[in-house]
Amino acid sequence: MKVVVLLSGGMDSVTAFHDALRAHEVVAGLSFDYGAKHHARELPMASWHCAQARIPHRIAPLGFVAEEFSSDLLKSGGDIPEGHYEEESMKRTVVPFRNGIMLAIAAGFAESRGAEGVVIAAHAGDHAIYPDCREEFLAPMAEAIRAGTYAGIRLLRPFVATDKAGIARRGAELGVDFSRTWSCYKGGEIHCGACGTCVERREAFQLAGISDPTEYASTAPLPENP
Repeated sequence: MKVVVLLSGGMDSVTAFHDALRAHEVVAGLSFDYGAKHHARELPMASWHCAQARIPHRIAPLGFVAEEFSSDLLKSGGDIPEGHYEEESMKRTVVPFRNGIMLAIAAGFAESRGAEGVVIAAHAGDHAIYPDCREEFLAPMAEAIRAGTYAGIRLLRPFVATDKAGIARRGAELGVDFSRTWSCYKGGEIHCGACGTCVERREAFQLAGISDPTEYASTAPLPENP
């Protein structure tokens, strides 16, 4: 199947990209620049993996989101919270209906590229905080995309029932260079090690029993799951 992969440059989407390279014909990696604090660190990772695979990479600019949406993930928002990724404070990093917006664009892009599917790396660890990563959202979204395209574009979600540790294991099986992925929402020179996404990343490698190639500013003990 010809597919387009939503590719942020994080470890989830990069693993989904390499998984899709094994299972499908990937016609493009599609990223979005919506003004997140970490885009300057994350998007080049997406470009790198596409270049290595000789797959076209496209970045869709979403300036309206950066200017008009409310989220601490955005440059226009407040400080990125620290702590466990399932804490209530992490809801401040939600960009409202982000996946709905990106999937709508991806569906049109995929059909225009002659693709038959779109791959998204939403996973079970996202469910607690991000409503547009849950299957109760993705299943009807998949039906809308199928019904709204002549090609009957399929929404493929290979990790929706998999946790982050499972993704780390799958990436290791695929030979993914995780040093060429980015998670930290703060977007500094190195991963902070303390924000929710860094905590989730550190925990995933530990649970998977896989060496973590990431340099962190802090490797303090991981916070407990609330």
